Parts: sequence; structure tokens; C-alpha cells
Amino acid sequence: MDILLIGCTGQMGKTLTDLCLENENYNIIAGVALEKANLDYPIYKSIDDVQEKFDVIIDFSSAKSLDSLIEFLNKNHIPTVIATTGHTEEQISSIKNCSKNTPIVYSGNMSVGINLLLNIVENISSKFKNSDIEIIEKHHNQKIDSPSGTAKMLYNSVNKGRDDTLFENQGRAGNNTKRASNEVGMHSIRGGNIVGEHTVLFAGTDEIIEITHKASSKKIFANGSLTAANFIVNKENGLYTMNEVLGL
Repeated sequence: MDILLIGCTGQMGKTLTDLCLENENYNIIAGVALEKANLDYPIYKSIDDVQEKFDVIIDFSSAKSLDSLIEFLNKNHIPTVIATTGHTEEQISSIKNCSKNTPIVYSGNMSVGINLLLNIVENISSKFKNSDIEIIEKHHNQKIDSPSGTAKMLYNSVNKGRDDTLFENQGRAGNNTKRASNEVGMHSIRGGNIVGEHTVLFAGTDEIIEITHKASSKKIFANGSLTAANFIVNKENGLYTMNEVLGL
């Protein structure tokens, strides 16, 4: 499989590059990035400048690169895995519209464990109805967006379990912070080189359920993106999630 990697000089781009060098089934044919780097494939500043032919695009860049990617996809319809976070509602709408004519996997988190967690917390939320729900996410000190895309996915899952009756409260401060019964506190911690840690807390009367996922390495996200690439490369047009990729 020949891959065009957007964001090839970032941390995830470098991790994916190393994985592909170890696996003869994957070949990164070219990359797109603003920075220069010593890699074994050509790097272009714009996706429109890429000369090579490729089977699939994997995007590990940032939300600000999405518009140019969508413009390219609307013209070329290449199967794509979008693994970035921090998109605006308008950008998410553009992804959905683009997928009508292009096969796209879009997920804020590519790991198997997180996507299993999404299903688990939805079930707990629907069954443990009188519990208060809090979501805590921890990441390295260079992460740009907050709350994380995964925290938002977790919120959507617990909200689905409560028939979309919940609302977010992103952090608390002040002298009048008594929580509402249908409130979900969203808390972001940034420090060091934390790869990613997400906790969903269900606090009921006299009992607590706390479930946590910890990422020890960025390889889990890179491996997940390759699984998604295998899935999407021959799919019909449409927008897919990791649920479909993993058969959950």
C-alpha cells in the first residue's frame, strides 16, 4: 500500500514512518509538511504539489491543514484516514460533505482500547442513570487543543447513553460551582510528555465506577491508522468511524 502522509514531520508522522519501515506491506511514498526533515521520501509543503501516485492518505497534521485536504479530496476522491483533532463544527461539516464522494475514516483516536472504552462508557451511562459523570484527560505539555478530541468522543458516548440529555461544563472556577444533575465536567491536564490518559468517573450514591485508558506509546495510534487505511482503501464513498473499522 502506497501512502501519502500529511504531517510527516510531527511526532505521530515520525512514529508512523518508523512503523512503515518495519513493515513491507506499507510504503510511505511522499509526505506533506511545512518543516524540512531527513526522511526516506520526498516532502512537499502543499498536497497539490505531490507528484507521486498513492493508494491512501493518512492525515496526522493539525486542524488548520484540513481545508486544503478537503479541497484536494473534492477533486481527487482518494481514500483517506483523518486522525487529527481540534476541528471546528464547520470543518466537521466539510468532512461529512466530502465523504459523500470520497471514502473517509474520521476519528479523534485510532487506538483499539479507546474505541472499546467508548462502547463501555455508553453502556454504563445508560444503566447507571443516577450517577454524576466527570471526564478527565491528561496530555503532554505541547498539545494544542483542549479538551482532547478523545475526551469529546467520550462525552458524546456518555451523552448518547443518557438520550442526549447531558451538557458539558469545561472546568470549574469561582464560588458558585454546584453541579447540575445532567452536567458532565470536562477537565484537561497538561504536563511533561504524557502520551494520553483518559478517565471517565461515574459517581453514584455510596459507589463509584472509574474507568481509565492509558496510552504508553504513540505506536497504538499509528497502528490504528494503518488498520483504518487497510479498511478504507477499497470502501465505497462514505464517512466511517473506528467502530466500523474494528467491527465493534
